[in-house]
Amino acid sequence: MTAPFHLGELPTLSRSTVDRQETLRTDPERLESRWSDARVVLLSGEGRTPVREDTASALATRKAVDFGPRPAEDAAFLGEWEGTDYWTMPGEPQGDPVVVRSPGSWGFVEEVPSYDGELWVDLRGYGDLLDDTSAGLFTTAQALRNWSRRARFCAKCGGETVLVQFGWASKCANCGREEYPRTDPAVICLVHDDVGVNGEHVLLARQPIWPKDRYSVLAGFVEAGESLEGCVEREIREEVGVEVRAPRYLGSQPWPFPRSIMLGFTARADVAAPLKPADGEIEQALWVSRAEVRAAFENSLLRNENAKPTPIGGGAANLVLPGNSSIARVMLKAWADAEA
Repeated sequence: MTAPFHLGELPTLSRSTVDRQETLRTDPERLESRWSDARVVLLSGEGRTPVREDTASALATRKAVDFGPRPAEDAAFLGEWEGTDYWTMPGEPQGDPVVVRSPGSWGFVEEVPSYDGELWVDLRGYGDLLDDTSAGLFTTAQALRNWSRRARFCAKCGGETVLVQFGWASKCANCGREEYPRTDPAVICLVHDDVGVNGEHVLLARQPIWPKDRYSVLAGFVEAGESLEGCVEREIREEVGVEVRAPRYLGSQPWPFPRSIMLGFTARADVAAPLKPADGEIEQALWVSRAEVRAAFENSLLRNENAKPTPIGGGAANLVLPGNSSIARVMLKAWADAEA
């Protein structure tokens, strides 16, 4: 008997090995005593961090002591792994870059700057190529950076804030109010038809600002006072005018662009229901067969190998699927590998 599909793998940015428990970052004596053996993940203003070209799955971290005898004010503690503490700090590459072609997001080869044997990569395009430890460190560093940039002023009195708890809280210098890194929940839903257990077609859509032929599953932010299931039903209705049934949770992934967590669901809908794309938000929505999705995955491999993609028939002739670092791709791959 066919079983309901589940995620076949952990989403890329959900992978992590580092111990990040609160007791570690609220122990200044411990952290400062271990600074001499700690490592630092640099993060540029563009959100890039270095990996060595010869070991491209691991971050090229720096010795913490190279930045001073103790943690700097702009250093944030990421956690501990195998006896080593990891921190993140702002840092920019030095010298003139050499452009290197590397597999990137959305199944296309991208140009990446290289400085003295190090690729400076971004999380969205390169996260899936990192090992579990590096993926977790980079994701956390990106999330903390994006939050701290938006926490410079107090939401209560407007006073300037300072970072405390080694990057995990901000404190208002005027009224003393503390604030902590926040995550905005968003649902992302793979909608399929009613055929069998897992359906034979999936509902995909594209935003007006996306490049030609780029499609993904539908997503949206959870509103105040709203359940996750209620958000699934509302967002699909608002974006494409379709009523969905039986929303089922699949998994989650942090998405620090700037501070979301994507909560993956699947749901069922009538393939004959008219699609009504939301004006200004959805340029086109269409039902795509499992065979077309499988062919699109094959084409993404060909693109990364600089080979010519195979034409796909139907309404998704040159379908480009979500990027390798997105939970949307994991959801679609799990559905494509399943049987109706």
